[in-house]
Amino acid sequence: MLSIAQIKEFIKVAQNIEFHGASRKEKYAWIEEILLRFGYFRIRKKEKTILKDYIGSMAGFSDAQTTRLIAKKKQTGRIIADSTQRHRFPKKYGCEDVAMLIETDNAHDRLSGPATKKKIFEREFTIFNKESYRRLKDISVAHIYNLRHARNYQSFARFFTKTRPTSINIGERRRPDTQGEPGYLRVDTVHQGDLDKEKGVYHINLVDEITQWEIVVAVEKISEYYLRPAMETALAQFPFKIKGFHSDNGSEFINKVVARLLSRLLIQQTKSRARRCNDNALVESKNGSIIRKQMGYMHIPQHQAGVLDRFYQEYLNPYLNYHRPCGFASRKIDSKGKIKKVYDVYLTPYEALKSNLNASNFLKAEVTLEKLDKIAHEKSDNEFAAQMQKAKVELFKNLTSQKLQFPTTYQHHFGFIS
Repeated sequence: MLSIAQIKEFIKVAQNIEFHGASRKEKYAWIEEILLRFGYFRIRKKEKTILKDYIGSMAGFSDAQTTRLIAKKKQTGRIIADSTQRHRFPKKYGCEDVAMLIETDNAHDRLSGPATKKKIFEREFTIFNKESYRRLKDISVAHIYNLRHARNYQSFARFFTKTRPTSINIGERRRPDTQGEPGYLRVDTVHQGDLDKEKGVYHINLVDEITQWEIVVAVEKISEYYLRPAMETALAQFPFKIKGFHSDNGSEFINKVVARLLSRLLIQQTKSRARRCNDNALVESKNGSIIRKQMGYMHIPQHQAGVLDRFYQEYLNPYLNYHRPCGFASRKIDSKGKIKKVYDVYLTPYEALKSNLNASNFLKAEVTLEKLDKIAHEKSDNEFAAQMQKAKVELFKNLTSQKLQFPTTYQHHFGFIS
């Protein structure tokens, strides 16, 4: 290297190359030679920067370290390594003390520092007259933790690993593959709220992904004792065969009772994937647009679950599936080739089921389209909706007669108070 321009070009080429000197003495001698050869202290600031970068990259020094060495050359005229050693405090606790600390920690499952020092070490020396604990009885609590981080301690002391979550093999973590056929359910739970530390009822919402056929049941609790009969009742209300059961990772559905029930019915169980918040979006939207809209947010005691469940079976579930239209998305391609979902088709879940050419193939053995038609056309949509609303008003009147605490606005809405 004969000029600053050559060094500048070399730095550009050797950006991804690392250089290492043989020894610190050799590096310092080479730096002195470079500074003298190019007259570092007489050149311009821009050229100094180029030369500093060259020295740092070749010697493997940081920018701050290179600056200190150059300042040392300017002050003293030489760059030499310091011969003085840093002050080191003498070791008070040797290998024997660390061995006794290891023995104590293993015997007592590693107590806290104060308990180890103030009780174990001091009692070993003062009460049990063990001379080997003379130094350890005076050790500071902080230094006990220092010794526990030492290499010779960690090489022989027991290690305790953190508790790891156990993997549950119930349900496969994936999105269900419906292939356009009904029978793949999305399931979720809605809690009706607490009042004075008393739990409310739980609603279990089951929605078919293709037809949006929806069944809602109410249970007192989501324990296994209540969940199994509720699930059997809910699955029996679907007119078609159930092939898939998809839920989130809650323990109310990811348990052996539900797994055995679905396995007996030959239903495949899947669960939501990590970082896929839309996996259960269909039933989550139904929770708000159906259950919260119909039942509100007030507290309903758990012992009223049976009354609610009868209302669901007799009124709400038939209304949802035969008389309430749902939006179905159509895929449209814009001028840029982007696929966009447009909700321009509105059908009741029963109409969506009938629109399938092979609808009769999906029905249960005891169910026919003629029976479903009879249920669907027994009353008009408005007539059945009015009947359902009347039954709901009676339901909430019975609940309020038991002195339940509901918001005043909700009581005004249903005409409970003037």
